[in-house]
Amino acid sequence: MEVTLLGTGDTTGTPTVGCDCDTCERARSLGVERTRFSVHVESAAGQSLLIDFSPDFRYQFLRADVDPPDAAIVTHVHFDHLDGLGNVYRLADDLPVYAADETDPTTGESVAQTVRNRYDYLDAVSVEPTAPFEPFETVGLEVTLVPVDHPPLLCYGLLVEDPETGGRLALSGDTSYAIPDRSLDLLAGADLLLADGIVPAENCEYHPLGGRHHDESGVPRTFGDKHMTIEGARQLGDRLDAEQTRLVHLSHYIPADRAFADDMAVDGERFDL
Repeated sequence: MEVTLLGTGDTTGTPTVGCDCDTCERARSLGVERTRFSVHVESAAGQSLLIDFSPDFRYQFLRADVDPPDAAIVTHVHFDHLDGLGNVYRLADDLPVYAADETDPTTGESVAQTVRNRYDYLDAVSVEPTAPFEPFETVGLEVTLVPVDHPPLLCYGLLVEDPETGGRLALSGDTSYAIPDRSLDLLAGADLLLADGIVPAENCEYHPLGGRHHDESGVPRTFGDKHMTIEGARQLGDRLDAEQTRLVHLSHYIPADRAFADDMAVDGERFDL
């Protein structure tokens, strides 16, 4: 399968609108971007799966020159992962959108119900409620939703496997370092891990909640309570023994001299698994 990173940034992206910080200026000078998160997966069978609907949907697809999705998954209902769904209007005749069926105590409905309620005007979209930990097949791929930790909302990571090539893609999802053990077991040993790492651990001093899930050296692996630090994401890659780890959901608050390190993804990267 071919994996294309359509969007590798956080909720504001890099460069950020109206920002002239060193990191945004460095991105401009390098000619790279980190738009809002989204991943395109083309199976060996020749069909495509979209993971999350970035608000930058139109731009991402035109820039990457990839086919519109034959199926899609929504990991959670934050706007930077969902609000691009409206872009499929007139682009698809029948688009199954898979989302978790667990009721979120914060919203009173599941991710699947939220997607259906917000986009009920899209006749081409059929929402497919999906149970976590239960693999399902779509577009020639086997996909499993795995619960992670992204308070206050329920959120899910993913394991995507291509039975024809044997390739395995794991996504941490938007998460703190406190991913449940059962989910970690499923995500382990992937060819490629996309790990959510938003800022360096040193930035935790600027968060009202500070940092959490400190390692043996006292380094926080979670920034606040929603996202892993860069250090936490790297440690997750080591813990899961991924063949390769790429850090995603990166913010422009990473110092410019470190913001484009070798393991930090930028939009447009492609991987054959």
